[in-house]
Amino acid sequence: MTAPLNFALIGAAGYIAPRHLKAIKETGNNLVAALDKFDSVGIMDSYFPDSDFFTEPERFDRHLDKLRRLDHGKEVHYVSICSPNYLHDSHIRLALRNDAHAICEKPIVLNPWNVDALQIMERETGKNIYTILQLRLHPSIIALKKQVEEGPKDKVYDLDLTYITSRGHWYHISWKGDMEKSGGVATNIGVHFFDMLSFIFGPVKENLVHCSQTDKAAGYLELERARVRWYLSLDYNDIPRSVRENGQRTYRNITMNGTEIEFSEGFGDLHTLSYKDILGGGGFRLEEARNSINTVFHIRNSHPMGPRGDYHPFIKSSGCK
Repeated sequence: MTAPLNFALIGAAGYIAPRHLKAIKETGNNLVAALDKFDSVGIMDSYFPDSDFFTEPERFDRHLDKLRRLDHGKEVHYVSICSPNYLHDSHIRLALRNDAHAICEKPIVLNPWNVDALQIMERETGKNIYTILQLRLHPSIIALKKQVEEGPKDKVYDLDLTYITSRGHWYHISWKGDMEKSGGVATNIGVHFFDMLSFIFGPVKENLVHCSQTDKAAGYLELERARVRWYLSLDYNDIPRSVRENGQRTYRNITMNGTEIEFSEGFGDLHTLSYKDILGGGGFRLEEARNSINTVFHIRNSHPMGPRGDYHPFIKSSGCK
């Protein structure tokens, strides 16, 4: 039986951190240190009450360095990164400087050139950078990929992707509402969908943006084997009335050639599956994240063309511009 590995966690007070804590625990490993500028991290008691905790990155960095140099057996093997998007690049570098692999939430970086720079650092340090692209591990997505691969090789599919996850006023006050820090709606809530689409249907050939606002965005992607109309929103009012009447605040829907693809369930354990994949010698690396980073960077820097051409049907009813 292999000895447990030591993990550190950056962003322990964040929304996604409990999934990483759970994954570290369920893969039989230890959390020895955690960092967050906010100290509301009582969730750690449910998983690793003996972990050291820091609110200052300088002292956290120093602690990891001391563990590596002076305390054999407690050196950190992996750093899990759940911090705000714009800090991912810096925190990945902190991990590699401390002789640890990095496991980073999506988007792994905001800009394509950051991918190139981090690949150089991987080669220099001999450490790996992994990103969480958990939809690639979802059973329904795996089944869809198999269906496409086994179908007619020249077939091009027509898809509508709709994802609405309503958020309150807090969202726009937080770093998530700041385009420079989050990358905007398409990056913050959409990057894993764009990755999933390229994973199944191939690289992007055309990328058009029909509307872009602080709380919603929509456009058209032509992939190697798919034409995709997409719509992403934080606006509760965009959720279809029948769904709202059932008390739901989130709506996700993918239709392919008019048939709905069911993938509303099965999200709960995908982070643990991601960790098992990484620790088993797999995992998704920088190069595999490149397509989706390029896609959202283009969307973020495009001028919306309005409802012209082949656009998502939600655009006009929502007033998205």
